[in-house]
Amino acid sequence: MENMNIGHHISRQFNEELEDVRNQVLRMGGLVEQQIADAIKALVEGDCRLAEQVIENDRKVNGFEVMIDEECTQILARRQPAASDLRLVIAVIKTITDLERIGDQAEKIARMGIHLSEMERPKSQYYEVRSLGERVVKMLHQTLDSFARMDVDAAVQVCEMDDVIDHEYDGIMRKMVTFMMEDPRAIKRSLDVIWSVRALERIGDHSKNICEYVVYLVKGKDVRHTSTDYMKEAAQE
Repeated sequence: MENMNIGHHISRQFNEELEDVRNQVLRMGGLVEQQIADAIKALVEGDCRLAEQVIENDRKVNGFEVMIDEECTQILARRQPAASDLRLVIAVIKTITDLERIGDQAEKIARMGIHLSEMERPKSQYYEVRSLGERVVKMLHQTLDSFARMDVDAAVQVCEMDDVIDHEYDGIMRKMVTFMMEDPRAIKRSLDVIWSVRALERIGDHSKNICEYVVYLVKGKDVRHTSTDYMKEAAQE
């Protein structure tokens, strides 16, 4: 916990409240991570039952956001935190918003999986979705790990993964456009794939946002809308 004083307050209850809210974020993150993995699997394998489960579980993700947000509100009202404690609460509020939106993207992928299950499967067996999906799940996992350890160096490294995801996404988009031009019968299926990989690309963006909050939390530096090089500099200060 570089530059952090979490867990070192006179009030034991305050320590417990801060630790609890961090743990709740990680629980929410674990659920969201599972949602993405299940949504990708449901789409690739044409598993409608699993897709419906992902859609249903989105309520749990939303419930986590409401609960943690209320807990943060109570901390702000009762404790009036300052310095690193205030940054923690702010970072948590922002992080759960991005996690909730990642959950929404997982639900979208699951819905596309249901649509695609009703169509003829391509020879690729949706390899492009599986490949990009595995990369995105790995990115989110490492994002949550950097948040758990408050590791700014790891957070910066994860942000660099977003460029790779964007590059792979662009390649898939070009491929889908080619398919639609060559075979108009593939347009409907290709559009569903496009929506799915677009959702995966957005998950990468939200993961990057969370990494930026880690830098803010530990270093007190707002690195949103800046370059990766600037983030590296902020992480070393």
